[in-house]
Amino acid sequence: MAIDSSLSSPLGPPANEKDAKALEFIEEMTRNADPVQEKVLGEILSRNGKTEYLQRFQLKGATDRDTFKSKVPVVTYEDLQPEITRIANGDRSPILSSHPISEFLTSSGTSAGERKLMPTIEEELDRRQKLYSLLMPVMNLYVPGLDKGKGLYFLFVKAETKTPGGLVARPVLTSYYKSQHFKTRPYDPFNVYTSPNEAILCPDSFQSMYTQMLCGLLTRHQVLRVGAVFASGLLRAIRFLQLNWPQLALDISTGTLNPKITDPSLIKCMSTILKPDPKLAQFIIGECSGESWEGIIKRIWPNTKYLDVIVTGAMAQYIPTLDYFSNKLPKTCTMYASSECYFGLNLKPMCDPSEVSYTIMPNMAYFEFLPHDPVNSMSLTRESPPRLVDLADVEVGKEYELVITTYAGLCRYRVGDILLVTGYHNSAPQFKFVRRKNVLLSIDADKTDELELQKAIDNASVLLQEFNTSIVEYTSYGDTKTLPGHYVIYWELLVKDLANSPSHEVLDRCCLAMEESLNSVYRQGRVADNSIGPLEIRVVKNGTFEELMDYAISRGASINQYKVPRCVSFTPIMELLDSRVMSTHFSPAAPHWTPERHH
Repeated sequence: MAIDSSLSSPLGPPANEKDAKALEFIEEMTRNADPVQEKVLGEILSRNGKTEYLQRFQLKGATDRDTFKSKVPVVTYEDLQPEITRIANGDRSPILSSHPISEFLTSSGTSAGERKLMPTIEEELDRRQKLYSLLMPVMNLYVPGLDKGKGLYFLFVKAETKTPGGLVARPVLTSYYKSQHFKTRPYDPFNVYTSPNEAILCPDSFQSMYTQMLCGLLTRHQVLRVGAVFASGLLRAIRFLQLNWPQLALDISTGTLNPKITDPSLIKCMSTILKPDPKLAQFIIGECSGESWEGIIKRIWPNTKYLDVIVTGAMAQYIPTLDYFSNKLPKTCTMYASSECYFGLNLKPMCDPSEVSYTIMPNMAYFEFLPHDPVNSMSLTRESPPRLVDLADVEVGKEYELVITTYAGLCRYRVGDILLVTGYHNSAPQFKFVRRKNVLLSIDADKTDELELQKAIDNASVLLQEFNTSIVEYTSYGDTKTLPGHYVIYWELLVKDLANSPSHEVLDRCCLAMEESLNSVYRQGRVADNSIGPLEIRVVKNGTFEELMDYAISRGASINQYKVPRCVSFTPIMELLDSRVMSTHFSPAAPHWTPERHH
């Protein structure tokens, strides 16, 4: 269809009139980032000024930035816990928000190890929906023809809980999928899923995954993109196919549904979709029974143009495995969001994962940025609020910790994400997600964070390349039962050629390669202080991390938001990992360390 040339956008030629409006909205918001931010804060303070929380700080009706910054403290979740607990226990007075709290959004269980409850209000769904509506218009600029087929997305809901006061508590994606915004979404040819709503909304994760995979196989030629929320979720789906393809092929061959699918709405829905197709069944058996699964995504879904999964931050380590299963299909990270707030989107979604930058949309919340100095981290107190930087004033090349003020009532809340400013789109900054601000491992004075551990894993994995072996999953813990204490790293390996698998000695050298990558405080502890023992790698059986996830889900984790914890300390999890160990390896020598000169 020819598009009216008046619909042009600085971002590129829109696919249709609806896309043109969405791209114009992005332009308008990013051109006016500072005035929009001022307006957003004014709206939040006008409506929430009479709440118990804001009244404590004597704003006296002021809605300007200077008064707000000088009087309202920067807080963490722990600071707000008493108020959140009161709301959870049934106090309906306007504590944080003048609008009623509609539900709690539970943050991913592995963020600093505790499941946080984020209060939200009904209208936040509209704000989230608005951000979602901008994703495909941007993608259509880069990938034409997405209206000619479907997306195979593995999406799940989590059984929700209720707080003592009767409010629902559930992950943000479960909230969205169960909302009318999602369930009664208008037909959009650019955004058609192979998974029926009944499959996505089935709370039983096996039945949900099974029927979503079945629908994906039945429509294999129509699939133009394959995705999940996180990269780990897509790999879980591939693993599911590895375990369940014989039954899936049988269902397709006979046109009858696996008796393990007992959900009545699923049975009814699948009865209209599933018809006998012996030829397709034979094809699936042929592909899945072979020894190599390399390129399996492209082999089964040959028209796939890209994978839609988050591969930034801790998810970056899944890239080699995704490349293996997809013949290096492009991986797109489309948006940046959390339980607390949806932040922004990637305006160049087809870029390399290492280049991903998110443009924060200034209409979503009021954003401030705490300059992040890893060496001298500022101690923040309620008495001395720091001078935070506004969205439009951040400097390219600097790192900041994200601080948000939301319509739902979070005020100057530290999200815990460290972001690096990479550039600007109009007057709106673009950020690379660097890491969650938390220390993973510490035996002595050493502090190793997720990024350092990831870098050490990457460097050690180089030694495995000549053996065509990669690290599928890993986690760690600080073992303080030995004297001195030492780091223990659990590895699950993908050995592509058993005849040429890495030797015991090579894996020992991997331990040393990891240690050489760690910070100088760690190496000093190993070499000079003898306060840290040699690093240990424990190789676990294939499927161990799958069991770890199943265990976490059985204890209430969300299947969409589950991230493998990069550090474990919970005894049953450690016992599970240790019961699956096939071999143990220690660093054969001390890493390099020399005393640094102090200026």
